[in-house]
Amino acid sequence: MRVLTVNPGSSSLKLAVVEGGTGLAELTLDHWSGASGGELARFAGAHAQLDAAAVRVVHGGARRGPVRLDETVLGELERWVPMAPLHQPRSVALARHLLGVLPGVPVVACFDTAFHADLPERAATYALPHGWRATYGIRRYGFHGLSLAHACRQAARVLGAPPAELGLVCCHLGAGASVTAVDGGRSVDTSMGFTPLEGVPMATRAGSIDPGIPLYLMRQHGFSVSQVDTELNHHSGLAGLSGTSGDIREVVAARAHGDPAARLALDVYVHRLRREIAAAAVSLPALHAVVLTGGVAEHQAGLRAELFTGAHFGIRVDPVRNAADGDRVISTGGSGVAVVLIACREDLELARQTELLLLANQVEVSAR
Repeated sequence: MRVLTVNPGSSSLKLAVVEGGTGLAELTLDHWSGASGGELARFAGAHAQLDAAAVRVVHGGARRGPVRLDETVLGELERWVPMAPLHQPRSVALARHLLGVLPGVPVVACFDTAFHADLPERAATYALPHGWRATYGIRRYGFHGLSLAHACRQAARVLGAPPAELGLVCCHLGAGASVTAVDGGRSVDTSMGFTPLEGVPMATRAGSIDPGIPLYLMRQHGFSVSQVDTELNHHSGLAGLSGTSGDIREVVAARAHGDPAARLALDVYVHRLRREIAAAAVSLPALHAVVLTGGVAEHQAGLRAELFTGAHFGIRVDPVRNAADGDRVISTGGSGVAVVLIACREDLELARQTELLLLANQVEVSAR
């Protein structure tokens, strides 16, 4: 099955054509504004005989798996825009565009939240009034599920062990960042929550903060809800700490030139990542490996080494392995816990889930 995959991020758009688990073509727009679907139409038009299209959708609410899209489903997904304002509007707009440019081709939504649908109640539940949780659906949903699903499966191959036998702490490090405890292939705890704003500091997102801070700013200094939302999502994280755009490459370069704000930004980033890794580890009955994936993890060898230097995890990064290529173990043989680096391939996971859904639907129809 030949699948067009559409992956809108908070600052990028990734398009690919996948067939049989292999990428045939790809296009990445690093600074995509989300303003136009023209790039998608041109890319789709350049690749004939598409059997399906798959769109990454960050927030699926209570949905537990992929779904074929129509206007009814799209209307449902629009209700989650306030909980994922950087991503959800782009996904919905691109999905509508696909339905127009690929008439007759099934368009499927695959959800980042679905990987975490079976979080244990103790991990999914916020210590908030029952009425809030019951009435408004407030719980920990978790995100980056498509990336995590591929990374955990591939890490098991690298380690030569069945996924069902592994306890993993999986870190997706990109413009967004999250840390997830995965036991036997199932998410059992994760740093992102009701929205993708919770957890470690990110490129422009604050991550977890004292909820009293926005209340204080609104009560005492007249900040509006819109102002707080904009500052927390667009002007915080590495950007807010360093005075840069938040792109990790800019922050690392600024630190190398002696910029104290950039140094502090990376100190905070590494400290918070270590803390989340430790927290995730205690959610597992056994920890076999820390898995790193995402653009920051893949392209910042120095930060990979820094993350574990002096962190007291019993982990030592091997300089030769760390500088090599491909999906691999980058820790030394004597490390108490392995560190595995996996390329982020959400496109392969999008295609995989789409193919499984459509084939299952074919079987169901033929059995009637």
